[in-house]
Amino acid sequence: MLRYFIKLLIFLVLFSHNSFAQTKTIDLQEKDTITRKYAYGLRIGVDLSRQVQGFLDDDYSGLELVADYRLNDKWYLAAEVGKEEKTKDENIGNSVLYDYTVSGNYIKLGADYNTYGNWYGMSNLITVGGRVAHSSFSNTVNNFSFYNENRTYAPEGDFVLGSNTPTEYDGLSATWLEFVLGLKHEVFNNVYLGMSVRMAHLLSNKEADNFNNLWIPGFNKVTEDAKWGVGYNYSISYFIPLYKKTKKPKKDSEKEE
Repeated sequence: MLRYFIKLLIFLVLFSHNSFAQTKTIDLQEKDTITRKYAYGLRIGVDLSRQVQGFLDDDYSGLELVADYRLNDKWYLAAEVGKEEKTKDENIGNSVLYDYTVSGNYIKLGADYNTYGNWYGMSNLITVGGRVAHSSFSNTVNNFSFYNENRTYAPEGDFVLGSNTPTEYDGLSATWLEFVLGLKHEVFNNVYLGMSVRMAHLLSNKEADNFNNLWIPGFNKVTEDAKWGVGYNYSISYFIPLYKKTKKPKKDSEKEE
């Protein structure tokens, strides 16, 4: 009797083990346990377009520094700080109505969102973003002419010189919003070439009592009865890695995002 009981016990143990083995799911796929580290830090650089413009145009000088700081996989804090000086004139026909010089500083603060999905090891950017910008500047009217209603005393032309003594209007300012489309490409290790196109909308524009702001540092030309402007930049920048974050790659994907 004991012999039959032992055989029955062995049979039940084998049967239960076989049933458990059939219901257990066997995963034959390799598990990717590799963790990957992504660099976070500060990227700083300079706008090349203003340097080129200053080289080609004697009536312009400018410098813009650009920077961004990586917050996470997609978001970057961004800023531009610059100084510009521009001399322009307004003409009617072949006659110069007035000549003026604008000089001032500006700062732009905002954020960029990277829409580009990099492969692991790449860190290129195609971004959309926005800025809040402010400029403080002065206008200097170098000379001006006025229309000659009495040609008896000045028969040589329609305009006569009003003054060639420079008159400065300082304490001027402007504030605007910018919508930014940009890209940055890593050409060497931590060295990036970038470009951006900007659509700006004036929020405020503090002017002198008798001379309008026709050109604003950081904003560019101001058109009459319009608050929109367009700008661009071409930059070279260097990324300074400050720390790294560890992240496992997403399942079935080789991309960072």
